[in-house]
Formats: sequence, structure tokens, C-alpha cells
Amino acid sequence: MSAGYVTGGRDRRRLTRHLRLGDRAYRRVLQGFGVFVLVIFVAVGATLFIQAWPAFKHSGPGFVTGTTWDPSHAIYGAVPFIAGTLFTSAIGLALAIPIGIGAAIFLAEYAPRRISGALGMLVELLAAVPSVVYGLWGFLVLGPIFQNTIEPRLSWLPFAHGAPLPVGLLLAGVILAVMVLPTIVAVTRDLANAVPATSREAVFGLGGTRWQMVRTAVLPAIRTGVVGAVVLGLGRALGETMAVTFVIGNTNAVPNSLIAPAQTMASLIANEFTEATEPFHASALLGIAVLLLVIAVIVNALARLLVWSVSREVRETV
Repeated sequence: MSAGYVTGGRDRRRLTRHLRLGDRAYRRVLQGFGVFVLVIFVAVGATLFIQAWPAFKHSGPGFVTGTTWDPSHAIYGAVPFIAGTLFTSAIGLALAIPIGIGAAIFLAEYAPRRISGALGMLVELLAAVPSVVYGLWGFLVLGPIFQNTIEPRLSWLPFAHGAPLPVGLLLAGVILAVMVLPTIVAVTRDLANAVPATSREAVFGLGGTRWQMVRTAVLPAIRTGVVGAVVLGLGRALGETMAVTFVIGNTNAVPNSLIAPAQTMASLIANEFTEATEPFHASALLGIAVLLLVIAVIVNALARLLVWSVSREVRETV
């Protein structure tokens, strides 16, 4: 055995050892980053809960189940704001999901490349618009249109009764739909573009139309990603503050109509935090923040279960 061969073998073993050490170090660094993110989340949640505990102790279960919010009498019930948050988010997603997925499929499958690139850039620019701009636009432009044109035409609906107003749940939901559209469109379009061309060619080879290709080859392949995009949009809708504050009406009551004014949990905190001088008021607002965090965690957990079930269904189909 030559000396060069022995030396080369030692060098290779040394290189392999160094690569393994580097891989372990890299893995530990990434684990540290993951733990750091978890620590931040736990620290924020724990701090909020500790600061909110006096209001929880004062109000008891009524803080979560009560419908009256009266800081002057130290009565704090979060139901109106939980309802406002969930209703506006539901309206926003109900409008944004079909429009967003349809626009993404058009950009990925139907639009010419030049038009697709230009429109895609414009859609992504919508995400860069500050929320306060959306709020001003909704209040000054859409509000009068809703009051004078749209809301009177909805009066025949049993869940849209009441006097037309330039603010309310419906307008807030529309603003949220516009704000979450860029996320849904961008993610869905990228997913559709990532579907292998062989899948499309197989459908065309069997004599399928473009719509049949989209329905049988593209949409089934991107279902999991689309659910993830919707979850990202829902996260923004749940926590949006300034835009909703401008257009929702900021009324501390459970909304009884689609066009009635209401208030979300985030808008309540933004409106009242600087005026929290009554007993337990500031603590109650932090309690609202805790409930908002809990709702976000629950919604995201349910969304993860949905993504997991859809992924399993796709794997079983394949």
C-alpha cells in the first residue's frame, strides 16, 4: 500500500469528519432559531396574560361570555368584539377566496405572458399599500357608495336590515377582502406555475379542454397550498387594526345585521388604550389581546389540521 493512498484515505476521513461536524453545528443553530421563535411567542403570551389577570379575576367567566363593555362601571364583556372579529374575517374571506383563486388561475393559465406579468406585479403591489390608506379609501370613497347605492339594495335580505350607514360590518369585510387578496393570488399563482407541464400535457393529450386541465390537473395538485394561502390571509384579517377602525363604526354591541356598525378586538384596543384610566380598563384591553392571540392559535391549529387532512387525501389519491 503506497503512502499516497494512505494519506488520501486519511484526508477523506478528515474531510468527512469536518463535514459531519459542520452539519451538526448547522442543525443546532437552526434548532436554536426555532426555539428562539417559540420563546418569543411564549414570552409575549405569558406577559399579556399576567398583565390581563386582574381583569380576568375581576370579571370571571363573564369576560368571555359577557355582552356589555362599560369601563365606567368596570363591566367588561368581550363577546361583541369576538363576534365583530369573526364576522368581518368571515366576510373578507368569503369574498377574497373565490376572487383570489380565480384571478390566480387566470394569471397562471389563461392570460398572455406579458399581461400576466404586469397584472401579477400590480396585485403584489396591493400588499405594499399601508392599511391606513385602505381605511381612508374605504371611509371616504366606498362608505358613501355603500350608504347610497349598495346597502339600500340589500334591504330585502333578512340579515341586512337597518338604516344604511357609511360604516359597518359589510364595508369592513370588503376592505379586508381587498387586503388579503394579494396573498391568496400570489401564493396560488406561484403554486399553479409550479405544477409540472407533463400533467397539463396528459390532459390535453386525452382531448381535454383548458378548463378540464385546470380542474383535473392543476387544482388537485395545489389544494394544500391554497389552504395555506387562505390561512395566511385569515391571519391578516384577524389582526388588522387601522383599516377596520376607519370603516367598522366602532360600536360596543353585538352586531345584529350585516350592515350594522360593530367593533373588532384589534380596533377596540386601538381606540381605547390611550383612554384606559378606569379601574381594570387597561388590564381588560390586554385581556382582549390575550383572547385575540388564543383565537389566532386555535384558527391556525384548525387550519393545520385541514392542511394535513387535504395532504393525506392527495397522497392517497396519488
